[in-house]
Amino acid sequence: QVQLVESGGGLVQPGGSLRLSCTASGFTFSDYMMTWYRQAPGKERELVAAISRIGSITNYADSVKGRFTISRDNAKNTVYLQMNSLKPEDTAVYYCNRMDNWGKGTLVTVSS
Repeated sequence: QVQLVESGGGLVQPGGSLRLSCTASGFTFSDYMMTWYRQAPGKERELVAAISRIGSITNYADSVKGRFTISRDNAKNTVYLQMNSLKPEDTAVYYCNRMDNWGKGTLVTVSS
């Protein structure tokens, strides 16, 4: 069955960086667009970034443009989210997504 497993979350100070990873299995990874979402406490889940099947097209939420970079390695069935210049408002659980499949999420906390 489809599995999406996120990793790389943690506690980081404002201005710091983290790289999230999502390793996929159970489907042909290179056939699908992949996305990252996040959900902050008390807020709805929101789209953060998306990447096309071969990585040639990417899209970002306005709130993360210029700070976050989505990428993928189809040979490793993995999608990444490089997060730089992190802000307290980036604190959330970050989820990997393919269509209606979700990982369990990884918590990112930005705090001094």
